Amino acid sequence: MDSQMHILKAVEDRFGGVVIDSLSLPYDASVFVDSLKYSLTQWKVQGKRGVWLKLPLDLSHLVHPAIQEGFNYHHAESTHLMLVTWLASDVPSTIPANASHQVGVGAFVLNNKHEILAVQEKSGVFQGAGIWKMPTGSVNQGEDIFAGAIREVKEETGIDTEFVEVIGFRQSHKVAFEKSDIFFLCVLRPLTSEITIQDSELTAVKWMPLAEYRDQAYLKQRKLLKKMLEVCIATTEEPGYKGFQIRDMQAGATGRRPQYFYYNAVDCQE
Repeated sequence: MDSQMHILKAVEDRFGGVVIDSLSLPYDASVFVDSLKYSLTQWKVQGKRGVWLKLPLDLSHLVHPAIQEGFNYHHAESTHLMLVTWLASDVPSTIPANASHQVGVGAFVLNNKHEILAVQEKSGVFQGAGIWKMPTGSVNQGEDIFAGAIREVKEETGIDTEFVEVIGFRQSHKVAFEKSDIFFLCVLRPLTSEITIQDSELTAVKWMPLAEYRDQAYLKQRKLLKKMLEVCIATTEEPGYKGFQIRDMQAGATGRRPQYFYYNAVDCQE
């Protein structure tokens, strides 16, 4: 048989490597190993560097053989495991690490009665403490920051909102599974007022007088949370205090999905 038939089907990436086509992989482990060995040899001769191997659940039996041939874990999703190996022995590996951060959002929602949308959580740091806090949550993959904040408020409280600005963010490290965390604090404007509580995550939701919310004892003890609230309040009381608004920008060629640029637009030329 022509030796070229043994090379695994793959496409080149933008960084001098290849991505193996998982849909064309042989199911038989011995056939896979023979093809993988031959392919790695050929790719090394061709000067390829990183080799990516995505194994779906139904091919999980190929994980160990791949590791035996020099592959390492890179990341795992609910549908697959991604492995990678570096072929260029004369150049240090430039394979990027798996995602280093998770992204969270918090929402400051104040109505025209000077009441803040406040929640009590069933789990987490404030579980069972009787503490009222702003709605918070995680941004989904492929979801914009402002959209994540609007969605979280809707899911938790039933309140429809519109995005006003990102008023600030904080970064922390070694959070979930040693990952870092970036938390964006957003100001949202309420469009509705009737509350529908998300029973699975919250014990209570209400429109709470801002003065009462601000007077909670825990805010005097937690300087970061106190400062976050002070900054949010400043946006409603100080006309010159503004955060980062968004602009819909075209990042590249026409037809590509727009990207959002967050910046302080005050006194900037549009």
